[in-house]
Amino acid sequence: MTRPAATCETLIDDDRVRVTRFDFEPGAETGWHRHGFDYVITAVTDCQMVLEEPGGTSRTVTVAAGTAYRRSEGVEHNVINGGDNPMSFVELELK
Repeated sequence: MTRPAATCETLIDDDRVRVTRFDFEPGAETGWHRHGFDYVITAVTDCQMVLEEPGGTSRTVTVAAGTAYRRSEGVEHNVINGGDNPMSFVELELK
């Protein structure tokens, strides 16, 4: 199945951090990627994320608008908007 791609805009990229905004139409995906840095996600909208993970597993995670979570370097996944509405979040990578 081919899904539309999420769009992203780099807001800051310097020697200390990279800040990127991601916007997803319903069904859009990031594509498979591995995080090279520790990172923090802050939801701009309510986000119903389907996370495809190595080994063929997937799970759905709901992140409320205005909340944040962090993960460590090395996370590998594909993020899909599993909801019926557009979703957006800002990712802050710690270099």
